[in-house]
Amino acid sequence: MATRHTPLVTLEQPVDEMPLLGIDYLELYVGNAHQAAYYYAHAFGFREVAYAGLETGSRDRVSHVMQQGGVRLVLTGGLRPDGEVARHVARHGDAAKVIALTVPDAEKAFLTAVGKGAKGVHEPREARDEHGIVRLASIAAYGETIHTFVEREDYAGPHLPGFRRTDGGTDAGMFVAIDHMVGNVELGAMDEWVGFYERVMGFTEMLHFTDDDISTEYSALMSKVVSGGDGRVKFPINEPAEGLRKSQIDEYLDYHDGPGVQHVALETADIVGTVRKLRRRGVTFLRTPDTYYDDLPERVAAVTDQVDELRMLGILADRDDEGYLLQIFTKPTGDRPTVFFEIIERHGARGFGAGNFKALFEAIEREQDLRGNL
Repeated sequence: MATRHTPLVTLEQPVDEMPLLGIDYLELYVGNAHQAAYYYAHAFGFREVAYAGLETGSRDRVSHVMQQGGVRLVLTGGLRPDGEVARHVARHGDAAKVIALTVPDAEKAFLTAVGKGAKGVHEPREARDEHGIVRLASIAAYGETIHTFVEREDYAGPHLPGFRRTDGGTDAGMFVAIDHMVGNVELGAMDEWVGFYERVMGFTEMLHFTDDDISTEYSALMSKVVSGGDGRVKFPINEPAEGLRKSQIDEYLDYHDGPGVQHVALETADIVGTVRKLRRRGVTFLRTPDTYYDDLPERVAAVTDQVDELRMLGILADRDDEGYLLQIFTKPTGDRPTVFFEIIERHGARGFGAGNFKALFEAIEREQDLRGNL
């Protein structure tokens, strides 16, 4: 008698139309790139690895490339008062302009994004020098922020063609990578941009926080977190919510004059040691009341032995089903109350410190009140 065999059913893996290998670099337009490079070197421990300016043939801008671990910041200043960089700084202050993403194929990434509704900013192009070829293309994101796709497999230079290598010594060894970058958008625009990242770039929504989750007596915000590149790239998107007074998002939108990158989270393997170093270097942090730490061992048992140290340094702790995290937030790094940094150490947790939102929001409100912007 013949034996009947059940056919094997194979499930095809969905094709990733927008493969992302990670964050390549973050470019900030600043009022004085030379002084900004000095600040990031001496305050945050970055080293300069590449430079472009008049000496390299750049006639309208100067850029210092600062690196620490897997974090690369490009600090760009304008050389002409009517140039793109100067206009951007006049409107937004020192602010993020380019979130560059490493991709295996820049042209394909651009055509895929534009085909799904993204606005093209720079068509696919090649840049080459003695170190090889880099392929680049850019699309628009929220506000004046752009995403540049960088294909650099065939390039061995210090940054991009047009940059010369510099010897900035060694970095301070505090930061490993960019954990996430937070964008602030106007009221009613959060879902639009979450949809953009889902539709255009194949991201998925990780988390959703309502104004009930992130609120105080006076103000509130709403936030959704999208993730792409198999979790390599994470973008929380915030919008203000109705409250009795202005929220931190309202203040940001006022002084940045529109949507943009609010803060950059830098991952560290030793937050206690990193915060100690940063404080000695002059970096200032938001401070939460000592009462925050009174019940911390009950909320995050894993940090019980560290509570006194965390209290002294002002480091926050939170947990989720997969582990815990430690985090702290700097005060704004420029004249305007806009861009700041988060320092984060993860121990399995994939969240963003939801248990700390109220304490963080109250700390920011105290700073807002001192500025007269609450």
